[in-house]
Formats: sequence, structure tokens, C-alpha cells
Amino acid sequence: MTRHGFAFCGAELAAVYVLAGGGNELHLAELTGDRRMLYGLPAILAVEGHSPAAEAFRAGRPLWLSPKELAAYVESDPHHFPGRIRGEDSETPARLSLGALPLGRGANELGCLIVAGVVPDGFSPDRRSLLELYADQVAAGLESAAARTSGRTAPQTHLAQALVPQRGGAFILELSTGRMEAHAHVLDLLGIPPEHFDGRVETLLSCAVPDDMPALMAIVEPGRMSADTEQMAFRIRRPGGELRWLGLRCRVEVDADGVPERVLGVVADAAYLRPSADEVSAVQRLSAKLAGATTIREVSQLVVGSLRGPLDADRVAVAELESDRLVVTLLDPPEPDAWPDVWRSEWRSEWPDVSTHDLPTLEASLREGHVSLWPAGAELEPGLAGTGPGGLAVLPLPADGRMVGVCLIGWDEEHRFGPEERSLLTATAGLAGQALMRAHALDAGHELATMLQRSLLPRKLPELPGGEAVARYLPATAGLEVGGDWYDVIPLGEGHVALVIGDVQGHSAGAATIMGQMRTAVRAYAVEGHPPDVVVARANRLLVGMETDLFATCLYVDLDMEEGIARLVRAGHLHPVIRHPDGSTEELMVEGGPPLGVLADEEFPMTEAGLVPGTLLMMLTDGLVESANLTLEEGMRRVSEVLAAADPTDAGRVADELVVRVNRRDDDVALLLLRYDGTRVRPMRTHWTVWRLPDAVMHARRFTARTLRSWGVVEELDAALLVVSELVTNAIAHTQGEVRLDVTLSSDRLRIAVNDASPRSPVKPANQNWEATGGRGLLIVEASTASWGSVPLSGGKQVWAEIPLAPRERLAKAQ
Repeated sequence: MTRHGFAFCGAELAAVYVLAGGGNELHLAELTGDRRMLYGLPAILAVEGHSPAAEAFRAGRPLWLSPKELAAYVESDPHHFPGRIRGEDSETPARLSLGALPLGRGANELGCLIVAGVVPDGFSPDRRSLLELYADQVAAGLESAAARTSGRTAPQTHLAQALVPQRGGAFILELSTGRMEAHAHVLDLLGIPPEHFDGRVETLLSCAVPDDMPALMAIVEPGRMSADTEQMAFRIRRPGGELRWLGLRCRVEVDADGVPERVLGVVADAAYLRPSADEVSAVQRLSAKLAGATTIREVSQLVVGSLRGPLDADRVAVAELESDRLVVTLLDPPEPDAWPDVWRSEWRSEWPDVSTHDLPTLEASLREGHVSLWPAGAELEPGLAGTGPGGLAVLPLPADGRMVGVCLIGWDEEHRFGPEERSLLTATAGLAGQALMRAHALDAGHELATMLQRSLLPRKLPELPGGEAVARYLPATAGLEVGGDWYDVIPLGEGHVALVIGDVQGHSAGAATIMGQMRTAVRAYAVEGHPPDVVVARANRLLVGMETDLFATCLYVDLDMEEGIARLVRAGHLHPVIRHPDGSTEELMVEGGPPLGVLADEEFPMTEAGLVPGTLLMMLTDGLVESANLTLEEGMRRVSEVLAAADPTDAGRVADELVVRVNRRDDDVALLLLRYDGTRVRPMRTHWTVWRLPDAVMHARRFTARTLRSWGVVEELDAALLVVSELVTNAIAHTQGEVRLDVTLSSDRLRIAVNDASPRSPVKPANQNWEATGGRGLLIVEASTASWGSVPLSGGKQVWAEIPLAPRERLAKAQ
């Protein structure tokens, strides 16, 4: 080494001692700088011996010796002092200062760093802080080099590469002004001539690679600082285009009030952070595997496999970006409990899709296109904070100049991000993004069918009074074609709801198309007010008339949410499974007919069953309970056991437990689960056939008044009679045939409905002047009620209106 091979903050010599000999000795691993300053340094020091290195190592804190203190130390034990101070210059011994800094902390003790220099007044507090930070840099290089050569964290005494960063410098940043004092070595590392440095921190930050800028800015922002030592590695682009790794250590000084005022930092060449042969080989292997991936799921699995193990992560998610939504293609681990609610709240496909607007941090990362690393305790939205409470990496996946997806890597315990991780993430991001684009191109047909199928399924199930419905849909993992499983929840009038699940034969885009047509037809027939057997029979005739070779199975349930009475119709489908409030389960035997699309004039019998509050009703397709390795009987037994053991208070969790145990699937899986809670007060219903007489409206009003008084409804009586007058008058005046008045009293509302034989819906007048003699009826109804409307019925329509009920009346009635 030359005399000036090492110079840092007044230190002209550095010696690294590493722990060896079973933890009893310190071995000299490297000596650099002006070796004549301390010559004859022993190769081995006893940990329990009398020397600055041993004492600092044992104490676990730096030992600083000014020239006077060093002279006294030598005089106290001249025979055991490690090394001798050069004597050719009689003034040098009185001007030499020394520092001994332990390397590593706690259970990871590595050794000791000796620094010495001609500093007559001893190392100043600023220089001591900077040298301590430099010792942290040496420890990082020591750990990395030892791990690469031996596979262990314990250092070795003979390492091929330098342990002490040969080119390093220090800086001091004044936070109040943003001015920075930078050592010439720092400017040299960045490729900035000293005469061109303006003392602004922004000038130095401009040299950093854009992907590393967010992490650097987080360190120098006062609001993100703490009194602890910050550390990271980052990349710079020198003026000639050379890419270089630098290591950064910094410490924040605070004033008497605890407000950060200065940042002391050390920057050194981090050559040890360049990818090793093993790391390069790992990236090459991943690239080769991704080149052979033909589906989005294959790409996702390879990305997860390449990241979760090497990074020791607890969670990895891969999602595609479609417009402003993230379509999650893989969650690892797959258990729902491992993920925040936002990632599993709407499992209508294999994994949910999430709006990027609900995750602003992730949206910002995608917009900027840079890797974002968030430490433990970072203030993030719950959907991201719950993914990585100990640390989160957001990895945008670029391809062809845009973002095509994102990868999330989360840790439960506090995780410190190493520079090797950043390098691996950056390399993986580019490979994964390109692979996703290729998979789309190779699998365009499958992607189109998948998008078609997802668009035909309900986006969100409606909220139901007196119960909760949840659905799950998982496509087959065996093969590439999509199937025709579907489900729907259809709110009907008078507290009824229709639940339907079905399965179109085959796996193809054609099956998905037929599925969409059948779901639409069933919904239309149900909303028209047809009874369940008629709905299924009409859907059957429609499918026969399509002249397709495909058939479909179907299970249709019309459930009165207030009474708990279910009417079921089955067309070649599996029986539903009931979980009773006591935890027992049974297959509900429903009479059935053949699948839809087989016989045009087939009739489908209807089965009636009663549900009590606390009951779970499960409707499923055969993909959940039958496969090449699982018989139907055994599959039904298994889901019944899971259903019996589940907690019925959380219907979504029950559905998750049912589907998450299904791994490789030969067929699609659809599951529709209803928890029936019932209403607090059973509804009361009555009806009146309105005869076409001159005083028909008067008789309808008298019937309504008698009924409501017997039910204890007093305050709303006048409004109800007014609504009856207008609706009955309109029906008699504008329609022919029978007119019927239905009155229903439920827990919180009074419903008045008038049925007639005309399919034409009533129209509210757009303009009404004072000279008009009619047309105000619907305006009066609208003003007197909370809501009103019209629904088609078989051969006619129903016009209804609802009046909210005073709580005290229902309470009194309940008593």
C-alpha cells in the first residue's frame, strides 16, 4: 500500500481484526494505509488481552485515544501494546491519535477496526461519529464477503477481496438550510469535479439511479428521520455512463428539543454489492424458466418461487393491471387468513380484483414505475400495511414502456432491506413484466374467454334483509379452457330473494357464452314474478331453442326472507346442503328433473322447505366435490364436515374454508352460500279482490282501515288510505280484468301493492298544469311514501308503494 492508500476523517491507517480461534482471538485480516505509522502490528490478539482492539471488542463500544492518552496507554504496558509507534520523527508520537471500533453488535460480533492518524488534538466528535459510521460500512462488507466465501456469517481471516472500502468519503448536511459539506472522495465517487459542486444536496441526489431515489429521499427528509443509524445501498450513474454501487451510512443529530438539525453520513464504494456468480446464475435461470411460461398463472408461480424463498418473505402477491384495477393472479400463501380483507373480499374469480384507487400508495408506485420499500411501522393504508407489517416491497412490473402488473412482497417481522434484495427485485421486475406480456400474446384465446366469463358473473352480490349471501368462483387449474359455472342472487318483491346456481356442460368460450345467456334468462323470468318451476321450465325451453349441443344443470331457490319458506327447483344439479343452527348438516333432498336443454316440454317439480334463523344454505357445483381422485360421495362428505365445523357468524369465512382446501381442480368451482337470519318480527299479510263496482275504492279503503287498525297501525293510516285510493283508482280506470289489493306489514314498513292484468307500466306525468283534471295520482303516491315502483307479473303487473313504520308501533306489536 502507498502512504495515501487510505485517508478518511484524519485517519491514515486502518487495520481490521476479525474474531477467530473459537471466539478467543482476534486475527489481523487486513491492513491498509500508511503502514509505517503503526508497524509491527501482531497477527493475533487475545480477546482477553490488554490492547485497544481487545478492550473495545469486549466493551462493545469505541475506544478513543488522543496523543496524550495513547502515550499513557503505551507507557502503562509497553510490552503488550500491539504495534509500535514509528520513531523516526520525534514529534510524531505526540501527535498520533488512535481509535478502536468494534465491528458487529450483540450476537453478531465480528471483530474490531483500528484507525490511526496524525491528529494532535484527538479525533473531534464529528470525526468520531463519521468513523463509527465507516466502521459500520466495514462490518457490512465483512459480513457480505464472509457469507459469499463460506456460506456463513462468521468472518474468515483470509479473504480474497478488500474488507476496508478503499474509496470513501464523508458529508455533513445542515437540515435547516439544505447545505451540504462533502469530502472530496464523495465527489470523486459520484464523478463530480469539486469546482462544480454547489453545496446543494439535490446536486448529489441527481446522480442516483431513478429507482433508488425514493429510498434516498426518505433518508434526507426530516419528517422520516430518527436518531438511529440509517443504512442503505444505492446505485449511481457516473458521467461516462458507468453504473456503480455505493454504500451509505448516516446518523441524525438532534437539538435540545429533539428536533433533527444535522445529518452526518459516510459514502463508500460498495463493490461487494455487485451480483455474485450465484446471483447472476439465479437470474439467468429465472429468465430461462419465464421464457417457457405460456400462461399468466405459470409466470406468477415462477415469480413467487424466485422471490419468497431467497427473500425469506411471508407473503408474495402477483397481480395484473387492467385499466385501473388489479386482477390478482396468485397469492402465496393461499390461505385467506394471511391477507387483509381487501384482497379476499370479492372472490368471484380465483382471486379478487382490487381498484388501484383504494390503494393510493400502490397506485403512486405504479405511476412512478420504481421499486418502493416500506419499513416496519410505515403509515400505509390497511390493505397494504396488513400485507407487510414488518416491511413491504412494492415491485411494479414494466413491459414496453408501461406497467403491466405489480408484485407485493411482505414480511411479518421487522425486515431491513439489503442492497442485494434491491438488485434482485429490479432484475425480477423487468423479466416478469416481459413474461406477462408474452403470456398474454401466447394465450390470447384463453384470456378472452376468461374475461368473458368474469364479465358475465355478478360483480357484487346484493345486501339482503334478514340474511347474507356470499359466492366464490374458482376456474379449473387443469387445462386452459374456462367453464360455464354461474351463480346469481336476485332480489324479488315482498321480501323474497331468488338464489340460483348452474353449470353449463363443457369448457370453452361457447360454454361461457351459454352461461351468460342462461343467467340473463333466469334473472329476467324471476323478476317478471313467475314461480320457481315456471322460471326453470322457461329457461329450459330457451336453451332447447338455441339449437346447441350443450346442456346445463341448475338449482333455483325462491326464499321468503321474512317467513323462512324456501321453494326449490332442481334440474339435474346437485342437492343443496343445509347446516342447522345446532351444527348438524344434511343434504336437502329436492325433487328434480333432467338438465336444461334436453327435453323442451319437461316439467320441473317444486319442493318446499322451512329455514329457521341461524341456518346456512349451501349451493355448489360438482367441481368442489368431485374430481378424478375424489368420488362425489366422499366430496359431499368432506364439505359437510367443513360446513359443520365452521363458524356460521361469518359467512365469508365459511365460504373461504370450503374452497381453499381444493388444490388442483379438474373442473370449475362455484359456491353460493346463504346465512339465513330471519327478521325480528314475522310479517303479516292479507289481500282483497277489488270488484269493478262504482264504490270499489270505498270498499278497498274500508278493508285497509279495518286491517291496519287490527294490526295496531295508527299514525300511518291516513297515508295508507290515500295510497290505496290512488293505486286502486288507476287500476280500475286504466286496465281490464281482475284487480287485487295486497297489504303486508313487516318489521319496519307497510307495503301496499295492487295487481292488475295490464302489462303496461304506469307513467308519471312529466308536466302537470292547474287546469288538468287527472294525472296527479302517482305524484301523490310519490309524495306520501318512501318508495314506489312497478314490476311485471305473469300476464300483468304489480304497482307497489312502501311506507316506513314508526318504531314504537312495531315494538308494541311485537310485545
